[in-house]
Amino acid sequence: MSNANAQIGDRPAFAPPGQFSFLRISVVLKRRGVSRSAHYADIKAGLYPKPVSIGQRAVAHPDYEVDALNAATIASRSPDEIRALVVKLHAARGAALAGL
Repeated sequence: MSNANAQIGDRPAFAPPGQFSFLRISVVLKRRGVSRSAHYADIKAGLYPKPVSIGQRAVAHPDYEVDALNAATIASRSPDEIRALVVKLHAARGAALAGL
């Protein structure tokens, strides 16, 4: 199964759910098990989605994106497959905003 078809429960991993929560960086780092610098290096390399601005000086990650990337990592997806998933997650954000 490729990341494009990865699922969380009964929905595709890259489709935003009807309800979700935002996770601040400290929670994301604990869930991922990486350092802050490694996390931001992955974002720069396209291996993790950019955070969402939730305030003037605050950013966070949607929980379903963290879950999708963790599932891809556990499934031993290649860096190219993970980059493709990141692109889909970013596109899903845009599609969700277009529907507002």
